[in-house]
Amino acid sequence: MTIGRVKKLNTRRHAGFALIELLVVIAIIAILAAILFPVFATARDKARQTKCLSNLKQIGLAWQMYAADYDDMACPSYYYGSDGWMYNWDFATRGSNYKLGLIGQYTKNGEVKSCPGYTGAATWGRPYTGYGYNASYIGGDSTPTGGFVVPPAALSQIVDPAGTAVFADCGFDGAPANWLRAPLNDYFGLFSGGKAAFRHNRCASVFYADGHVRSANRIYNADPASPDYGSLSEDDSAYDLQ
Repeated sequence: MTIGRVKKLNTRRHAGFALIELLVVIAIIAILAAILFPVFATARDKARQTKCLSNLKQIGLAWQMYAADYDDMACPSYYYGSDGWMYNWDFATRGSNYKLGLIGQYTKNGEVKSCPGYTGAATWGRPYTGYGYNASYIGGDSTPTGGFVVPPAALSQIVDPAGTAVFADCGFDGAPANWLRAPLNDYFGLFSGGKAAFRHNRCASVFYADGHVRSANRIYNADPASPDYGSLSEDDSAYDLQ
């Protein structure tokens, strides 16, 4: 056999990958995927959290502008037969007839009131979901006949604006809620339907009365059956006017 023939055979022998080489490459790819996929998921969730904080900042600024135009009075959380803070929602038509609510004249759009981290299927016809307004102390809690058990507050009544939550991620058991209720002053037994939702990496985005937003990471009064929902404080201190 000539030298040229031997070289040709050697070239053919090494033209492809051996099985062990392929297995090593696949193993390396699997390890890299296992490392990088959680990083990508965390980055995506962080982006949603940032967007959520931005939404709440805009909502909060609109809330402050409303109060400036209405003699320092906070926007009502809702009342029957007219607009609520988020939108006027016609229960009979399940959301097919609605318009921007009392602070809509300042936000100019409804999408800002949708939390990008809310992925639940239930909306009950609500066009925008994800955020709740402090109805127990600031926006006022209404009776079925339209009167207020607790009237809307004046901004000047809020003694600790930096520690008083106005808007926050809200919901219950995967469903949306637009009214945030304090755990103790729950006049109608609706606290379970107005809890803070810690949906962003176990954090809840919150807008406070002094104008700042932050991610709260301590969950109070959580039900083991719904560990991502709870209150912003053990008592009413994160909600009340004191």
